[in-house]
Amino acid sequence: MRVLFASSEAAPFIKSGGLGDVAGALPKALVKAGVDVRVILPYYQDIKPQLCQDMTYVGNIYVPLAWRRQYCGIFTKTVDGVRYYFVDNEYYFKRKGIYGHYDDAERFSFFSRAILESMKITGFYPDIVHCNDWQTGLVPVYLDAYYRHDKEYSQMRTLFTIHNIEFQGKYGKDVLADVVGLPEDKNALIDYAECVNYMKGAIESANVVSTVSNSYATEILDSYYAYGLEDILIDRQYKLKGIVNGIDVDSYNPSTDKCLFACYDAMDFTPKATCKQQLLRMLDMPEVEGRPLVAMITRLTNQKGIDLVLEVIEEILSRDLQMVVLGTGDWAYEASLRDVEKKYPSKFKALITFSEDLARKIYSGADMFLMPSRFEPCGLSQLIAMRYGNVPIVRETGGLKDTVAPYIVGEGEGTGFTFYSYNAHDMLGAIDRAIEVYTQPLEWQKVVRNCMEKDYSWTASATKYHQLYQQILN
Repeated sequence: MRVLFASSEAAPFIKSGGLGDVAGALPKALVKAGVDVRVILPYYQDIKPQLCQDMTYVGNIYVPLAWRRQYCGIFTKTVDGVRYYFVDNEYYFKRKGIYGHYDDAERFSFFSRAILESMKITGFYPDIVHCNDWQTGLVPVYLDAYYRHDKEYSQMRTLFTIHNIEFQGKYGKDVLADVVGLPEDKNALIDYAECVNYMKGAIESANVVSTVSNSYATEILDSYYAYGLEDILIDRQYKLKGIVNGIDVDSYNPSTDKCLFACYDAMDFTPKATCKQQLLRMLDMPEVEGRPLVAMITRLTNQKGIDLVLEVIEEILSRDLQMVVLGTGDWAYEASLRDVEKKYPSKFKALITFSEDLARKIYSGADMFLMPSRFEPCGLSQLIAMRYGNVPIVRETGGLKDTVAPYIVGEGEGTGFTFYSYNAHDMLGAIDRAIEVYTQPLEWQKVVRNCMEKDYSWTASATKYHQLYQQILN
């Protein structure tokens, strides 16, 4: 079985969020399972020079894009048994930042078409092209519109995975002829709600559409979660599947992580106390015996429930706890969190930045991990937190609902504390339940051990993707 994994980002080369983590870890797990998976992504300027070493030039081709013919060079490199292809075009990709450019519609239309054209020089014609998010949403559309007559493409199948339906690749209709360049009778595939919608085209054209958790696959049939795509998803519900993400457990491993102040595992997590002690000292916060440290590592956006936290922050900090927030995002949230720190410097720290090293120190040093998301397709942060024995407090939505089981006091079962409604005081109630269990050391040790012993690896998820690939081919 041959699979080409198409993504606009992939660790370790370039990553802005969860998609990069998935594109870095899932192909590696599938290769271990015996699938011939290769990854294709843009050759961005922001890829670190040391990661570009030992790349091999494969060849070049000119890619048709509406009225243009654009240069496309292909480079390749193998890492951890996975072969990567890099689409080179300096006009589109030699610039700072992955997304947010004025011509993203054109950049990723080119990338989608280049994915298909590049097969002519790599010689790798996959059985399935696994596309991810709107940036590769035109691949299934272009495949049906231009390539089915060629025997090398005639039986090729496509899987499209929605990682976050909020971002759909929506543009004005002027891009139809000037950028996308589909035959006129195919324009209806991406024409939706008075605009051009790349994700809608992928949902229409792909053989199967997946999301990154079972609950999210159900939620996006509702207008609250679907951001306008509920009608097309309901019509195409027969092709919708949900498979929860995993994490790279070799990278996120508290027993070997060099970023930590002390290493530990599920058999003996007493060194975690050292991680907390050193973290508090680094943050210049007082060490108080029996006081839990609550952490958030997140983008500071409306999706992540920052508004809930700020609504009841006075009540949260009236509890006997400390709190640290790491992340960047909306300036209004950044400013509000800084104001909270000024008012409560010994109890609250707002770290308006992002550092992988600091994030890992917080994952290991904090006791509780707050993630009150408005919606969460899967979420990786709660999985990483549990891996490090950091007990999650989450809203029951999407992947958070699928991965965090409410802890049952007295029975020793469950991995965290949950609440259902998007309501600040319901969230506060979940925090209070966590604090109550924290005051019972034996119970708290049980929930921490439950978190750390859970299997977060990609093995189970990769098996489900392998089975899904087989279903698509059959």
